[in-house]
Amino acid sequence: MPPKRRAVVESDNEDHHSVPSPSTKRARVDARQQEGRSQPAPSGENLEPPPARARARRQPRDAAGEENIDVDIEDDESDVVEFRDQTAEEDEGAQAQFEQEHEETIRESIRQRNKMQGGVAKFGIIEAIEMHQFMCHKYLTFKFGPQINFIIGHNGSGKSAVLSAITVALGGKATSTGRGNGLKAFIREGQSVSEVSIQLKNQGEEAYKHDVYGDSIIVTRRFTKEGASSYKIKSRDGKVISTKREELSAICDHMNIQVDNPMNVLTQDAARQFLSASHPSDKYRFFLKGTQLSQLSEEYETCLENISQTTKVLMRKKEAIPDLHAHFKEASARFQEASKARQQRHKADELKKELAWAHVAAKEEELREKVKETAKAESRIPKIEKSLADAEASFAAATTEVETLEQEHEKLGNIEHLHQRKTELQAEINGNKRKILDLKADERRINDELTSTKRQIAELDKRMKEEAAKSAAHSEAKVDQLHQRLESIREEFRQTEERLKASLTEGQAKDDESKSVKTNGDNLRRELESAKRDYSDAEEQIQRCIDNERNSLAPFGKAMNAVLEQISRMRWQGQKPVGPLGVYVKVTDPKWAPLLRIVLGGLMSSFAVTDSRDLPALKKLLKDSGNHHCQIIVSEVDLFDYREGELDRQYLTILRAIECSDEYVLRVLINQAKIERTLLANTRADADQQLSEVRGGGSGLSADLYRVTRFSDGGGTSSTMNALRSNDPKNFLFMNKDAASQVDHYRELARQAEAKVHELIRQDRELHEKYDHLQRAISTLRSQGNSFKTSLARLKRQREQIQSEINENVLPESSGLDVALQEMEKEKDTLVDQFTGVTRQKEKLNEVQAPLLLELNDIKRQESEFDGLRQAATARIEGAVERRLEAQNAQKHWANKVVEEGRKVAEVKERENLVQQEFEAWTAKAEEYCARVDNPRKAEVVQRNLDSVQTALKEREKRHGATVEEMTIEVNRAKTALDTAQKDLKTMAALNRALKQSLRIRLEKWYDFRRHIAFRCKVVFQYHLSNRGYFGKVLFNHVDGTLSLKVQTDDLNSTQGGGSRDKDPRSLSGGEKSFATICLLLAMWESIGSPIRCLDEFDVFMDAVNRRISMKMMIDTANSSDGKQYILITPQSMQNIHVGTTVRVHRMSDPERGQGTLAYGNSVA
Repeated sequence: MPPKRRAVVESDNEDHHSVPSPSTKRARVDARQQEGRSQPAPSGENLEPPPARARARRQPRDAAGEENIDVDIEDDESDVVEFRDQTAEEDEGAQAQFEQEHEETIRESIRQRNKMQGGVAKFGIIEAIEMHQFMCHKYLTFKFGPQINFIIGHNGSGKSAVLSAITVALGGKATSTGRGNGLKAFIREGQSVSEVSIQLKNQGEEAYKHDVYGDSIIVTRRFTKEGASSYKIKSRDGKVISTKREELSAICDHMNIQVDNPMNVLTQDAARQFLSASHPSDKYRFFLKGTQLSQLSEEYETCLENISQTTKVLMRKKEAIPDLHAHFKEASARFQEASKARQQRHKADELKKELAWAHVAAKEEELREKVKETAKAESRIPKIEKSLADAEASFAAATTEVETLEQEHEKLGNIEHLHQRKTELQAEINGNKRKILDLKADERRINDELTSTKRQIAELDKRMKEEAAKSAAHSEAKVDQLHQRLESIREEFRQTEERLKASLTEGQAKDDESKSVKTNGDNLRRELESAKRDYSDAEEQIQRCIDNERNSLAPFGKAMNAVLEQISRMRWQGQKPVGPLGVYVKVTDPKWAPLLRIVLGGLMSSFAVTDSRDLPALKKLLKDSGNHHCQIIVSEVDLFDYREGELDRQYLTILRAIECSDEYVLRVLINQAKIERTLLANTRADADQQLSEVRGGGSGLSADLYRVTRFSDGGGTSSTMNALRSNDPKNFLFMNKDAASQVDHYRELARQAEAKVHELIRQDRELHEKYDHLQRAISTLRSQGNSFKTSLARLKRQREQIQSEINENVLPESSGLDVALQEMEKEKDTLVDQFTGVTRQKEKLNEVQAPLLLELNDIKRQESEFDGLRQAATARIEGAVERRLEAQNAQKHWANKVVEEGRKVAEVKERENLVQQEFEAWTAKAEEYCARVDNPRKAEVVQRNLDSVQTALKEREKRHGATVEEMTIEVNRAKTALDTAQKDLKTMAALNRALKQSLRIRLEKWYDFRRHIAFRCKVVFQYHLSNRGYFGKVLFNHVDGTLSLKVQTDDLNSTQGGGSRDKDPRSLSGGEKSFATICLLLAMWESIGSPIRCLDEFDVFMDAVNRRISMKMMIDTANSSDGKQYILITPQSMQNIHVGTTVRVHRMSDPERGQGTLAYGNSVA
């Protein structure tokens, strides 16, 4: 059996190429002598010997001292290996000997295999096939058995479509099915697309990518009337793994499925032609193609052609070698002519070496200086560190002193008890002082009253003396008359006083009523102004509604249409600005419109740009159009997934309360206003309750205009939001009503406002009249009150005058002055006693106050002494702290000094290391350049000498036309080119010989394969004929490329007395011919490695006996085959055929007239 070859999935190009006879193939390679065969060639095969090795001859050295290597390849052209078959005379003996040696072994293996039951293939067989709108089937599906499958049914039931579907699904050409010139021919009539799916078994250790595909691989091919074709290669669970044709090719190659091999899938037309009317040359080509020997021969032919082309290329390369050799000799001659300049070049080289080491010496001197500088810098560090240690010790000592003084200060304690006692004493002393001051005030008051009493006693005494001297002429009648007049004036005074009081009360009531009327009037005028504003706002809103009806962009700003047109005409760095954003937003529930106008109103007139460079141009455009209120948002186009940031579906958010027709605008609103996390609720309490349920808190808005916030720690805040003014343009956002209904609404508001204005004007007029009336009444009452006050003053004067006259007319003895004098004397004595008591109380308080003052002074003295001690201790602590601060500053100074010196040392060390590295690098380069030169001169001196030598060299080079280096480079380049060409030629010639040897071995193997396959086919063919009692043989003519059958039937044996006369297949009956050809096909199937064998209508020319024997033979062969699946199609019944457990019969339903879909019948296992 030949080695497994890669299966090729052809394209849909249906061009067919015939297979040429191998007898016409020739290829020429080098063949002087045979060399190293791996094994002797089988007898009967004529192979030319392999090419001899190319010979390499060493030529004498040329003048330059180089040797010339020549490679002989001219004789390769005359070498010939003919890929051909030897004559029958040469092959007959060897073939007979081969057959004699192997025949019995092959027959025994066949007998042993037939006694065994073949195993089920682990992979590569068809488990099921499914067709949609394919050929005559609307829908058809099969599940195949793992070994033998018969598809039976009457003509026209669509049996052959199954083989066509297998070929198409596995990527075969449409022409190989014999049913059409292209895929569109397989689409069911009236349909535009067809689909075929095939399920391949994929189990066992050699399964194809089992971890990816699983136990089955499903290949689906879909093609249309327009010629489009696509693949889907899926795993067992339906997951699409690949859609590439190359993957299908890899699968078929791995499973050794050769869908276009005629021996794998023998269609109805091919089977009929092969069984009935095929020519011996056709059978031979069928044999070569089915066993893939023709494919191998074509590949070997290609290899031979490539080897021939390589030989021609090598000849051309060899022709170029003399030119390269001549160029090398010419360059060598020029180089020799310039040898006189080499002495000066040598001197220049020596000077360069000295110059290199002079530079190294200079760098070494620089390194010594850097080392000294580093040592000097490092020597300063110990001194600074010592100063730092002294400063740290001083700081520690100062710290200890401060701590000691602070402890002494703490030992002083405190005088809080003295302060407390001092406060108590001061409070008590101050209380006593206030009491003493009160007593002194009482003394002054009593003293004043006593003085006044003494003065009154003196006056009474004087008056008593004057009264005694008066005349007793006054009459009692005059006194009575005065009393009557006094009583009359008192009555009139009382009545006038009552009328004044009534007038004042009435005036106060009128004044209060006037103030109330004025307040009501002020409120009424404010309400009137509000009503006028409402009327004006309603009129303005009516005009805006009319403007909105004419221009839907009016709520967003002025002349928005012109702004958008200008934006469309302008060029932008990023994408065209988007806006106003409100154009893309709609509120789903009008209930939330008032709230969202407040929250999102400012954003609705905004614009969004994707590039910040567009910001100035858009800002200027909006400013020029009078839209200063429009914001500009810079946001890149990022359609991120915002669903992870949303609240649960049970909560209503702004995002869920609106509809946005633009995804970019929606992301802008999410970024700017967090609408996906802002909660909406009916009341503030509802918002707070819902936010308390949200993990991590959040913010929310309520319809009663509250903004509620809940923090992650459980706290929260809420604040009110101001409603929009009635004339705010934002009121026209999110309007779901039409403009006409809005106009009617605002006209009704305007009518109501106008009626309210008229009513308020009327009420204001009434209040104004009432206020004027009250002011007049108040003025009248004030005049009356002033008149009553004048009358009262007059009556009071009259009363006092009459009382004076009455007093003057009273008699001395009835004046009661003596009684008054006695009372004054008593009052005087009382005042003297009070003064004495106050004096005694004051003396007692002074006695109590004296020890308190002494104790207070003692406490003050103690406080003064404690303050002195504490101030002294504090002064000592302050001095110690100051010394510690100085020590700390010194410590910081020296610490910084250490760091600074360390940094300087590091810098110096770094410079030293850099110079050290340069010195080492220069030394290494100098050592690489030449050996060390001891005691070199100064670099300047060496450089001057080198310059003079190089100047002389340049003058010589001008005479020669090139520098010594250039001539050296030219010689080396020419030598390298010559060596490379010779080496490449030698390498390629060796490779070409190796390829020829490899191909020769492969050709030998190819002949062995063909001999074994052909002989096994002969033996198996004879074995199968024996099942019918026939005898025959297969005649291979490899030279002429023919395959012939010779059959001797049982009838011929009986009629001719058992003679050995062979019968030509053309003289056989139809059944005998079909049976013989089936035997040949089964014999050929032994030589292929594909796990699938398909055969269509193999028994069309057979009689019942031949068909029964053929069927049994095919079933037995299939049962004994290991890992092979057979799909056999026949229009005949299987009733007289014995089927076993390995056979599955699929029966197609009979076609009906006018039937659009062929029904699928039952399958019998």
